[in-house]
Amino acid sequence: MENYSIPIKRKGADNRNWWVALSLPLWIVLYLHLKGIADLAVFGILRMPAGSRLTETLRFFLYEVPKVLMLLVLIVFAVGIIRTYFSPERTRRLLQGKSLFVGNIMAGALGIVTPFCSCSAIPLFLGFVEAGIPLGVTFSFLIAAPMINEVAVVLLFGLFGWKTALLYVSTGLIIAITAGWTIGRLKLERFVEPWVYEIKAQNATSENGRTPFQERIAAGLAAVKDVVGRVWPFIIGGIAVGSAVHGYVPQNFMAAIMGKSAWWSVPVSVLIGIPLYSNAAGIIPIVQALLEKGASLGTALAFMMSVIGLSLPETIILKKVLKLPLILIFVGIVGTGIMIVGFLFNLVF
Repeated sequence: MENYSIPIKRKGADNRNWWVALSLPLWIVLYLHLKGIADLAVFGILRMPAGSRLTETLRFFLYEVPKVLMLLVLIVFAVGIIRTYFSPERTRRLLQGKSLFVGNIMAGALGIVTPFCSCSAIPLFLGFVEAGIPLGVTFSFLIAAPMINEVAVVLLFGLFGWKTALLYVSTGLIIAITAGWTIGRLKLERFVEPWVYEIKAQNATSENGRTPFQERIAAGLAAVKDVVGRVWPFIIGGIAVGSAVHGYVPQNFMAAIMGKSAWWSVPVSVLIGIPLYSNAAGIIPIVQALLEKGASLGTALAFMMSVIGLSLPETIILKKVLKLPLILIFVGIVGTGIMIVGFLFNLVF
């Protein structure tokens, strides 16, 4: 019986590998023809008149939704495999014992590829403190993880191109590193709730042995099911709003509110974005439409970073482990960094 069960398992894993390998060329062919498919649906099947606002709105929607979802599936699958190499315990071990600045850099980089969001803030914070990781390094991780994730990168790449996606990742990483380093230098441990330091460290999870690659592929597929399953309504909703803005808001309407000439637009956008709650899937398609209508890149990115990186739920959750002064300092430092990025982008672009 034992000899029979092992080949069956391997055969199933091999079939899954072949299925994944065959899906990639099909994905490429379909992705390259999405624009033609959208045009066929709008003009060939629905026979809508060219040039009307409703036509442009629907055409934009039918093209962007499958494009973004397909990119998301591909990148989440790849990141899901990468994440099998970075468990919470392994992440803590990598950061443990590092000097402040080196630790900030490593924490920010690890935050990009690790599967943690605002809902994981408290257990992650506790785990890092238990492992003796400095407070500033912990904050670099907590800033980078929700702000620079695969959903944000996929949407930015799909809607704006690789240059904007790279700029967003780079500036977001700089903010995470700088903010964490600043918090570390200020020695703010006294504003952490005392009970955090009194809890006993949990036993480390054993990671003996090597994970077979078939299991990593299974983890990638599970990540697609989990992440795409959770964010697809936000993507469709965000693109729907963006499509309406694309089709109906007059050209350059946003220039007076979020353009380069309105110097106050960056700080106001950050202040508006901080109390709002959305994820990358919901906010980035709207930002794309705002840019098309005259909003400046720096102001739009500052607004987006404040919504994603300083979410209200994460702030409320962190209140259970941090005292109010540290939370205000955290929001102030990150908010200032976001405003600097906004002003810089408006100056350069």
